Amino acid sequence: MDQTERASEDPDAGDNRGSGDVDGIGNSTGNGHADADASGTATGWEAKAAGALAFLRRRVTGTYEVDEFGFDPDLNDNVLMGVLRPLYDKYFRVEVSGIENVPAEGGALIVANHSGTVPVDALMTQVALLDHHPARRHLRMLAADLVFTLPFVGELSRKMGHTLACNPDAERLLRTGEVVAVFPEGFKGVGKPFSQRYRLQRFGRGGFVSAALRTGVPIIPVSIVGAEEIYPKLADLKPLARLLGLPYFPITPTFPLLGPLGMVPLPTKWHIAFGEPIPTAGYDPGAADDPMLVFDLTDQVRETIQDTLYRLLLQRRSVFF
Repeated sequence: MDQTERASEDPDAGDNRGSGDVDGIGNSTGNGHADADASGTATGWEAKAAGALAFLRRRVTGTYEVDEFGFDPDLNDNVLMGVLRPLYDKYFRVEVSGIENVPAEGGALIVANHSGTVPVDALMTQVALLDHHPARRHLRMLAADLVFTLPFVGELSRKMGHTLACNPDAERLLRTGEVVAVFPEGFKGVGKPFSQRYRLQRFGRGGFVSAALRTGVPIIPVSIVGAEEIYPKLADLKPLARLLGLPYFPITPTFPLLGPLGMVPLPTKWHIAFGEPIPTAGYDPGAADDPMLVFDLTDQVRETIQDTLYRLLLQRRSVFF
């Protein structure tokens, strides 16, 4: 995957978030039903307490797994996603459509637009797949090199299942049946000025299409509306960005004018639309080396995402409601 691309459930499951019933302990609440009759909420709190204790026991005893990429699903599902869920559910009030287009099992490549100055859109898409897909699928993100050079952020990203945006890592994950996400616009998309909102940037040379063709997994175009307005980028202090080793240093209506308060995102209303899969299993194994085919599929994915963005924008009543 080229360097330009590197800058890249069940509805009832909500009651079990963070409850730790992965190992069957979340429901072990003793007389919880009787208590619930008396208090109305005791069962929920007891389940959460039992789940928390079960999680702590697993961490202390080491009875949890971490894969070769550093992904820690126990920590991710029970802690890290729990931090993001209030943003997803209450702050951005994310609506999801077409999530059934993501297969319940086997590999798939999600390709989405990227925006918002800070890549919060990737994290919200990760919550959507885990909490709202019937199979509670984990989304393995392909992230820019910069992410893994940042203190704390790099290690946290590994724990969440993210890895480098390169073809070898992408293909290994896809072959093992994972859902992988790529944001081909990279920093060009997430850091574009507010005046260019919802206009897709270049998708690189189609490295993500090559990965899908080599592994025979479907490509699922995803369009995200709402992220563009969380940090409206009005200008870029390029000298300061170069000094700090960043792709850009944004100036927004609130940052750096309001200091730390300016880093609070605006509470926009989001919609994440999962499009119909584009199959690749029928192509010849050598198709990934055909530049014209790769270009055509890349262009098809890009046009699908762009058209869906325009359609969703026409349907949107308000940026905030």
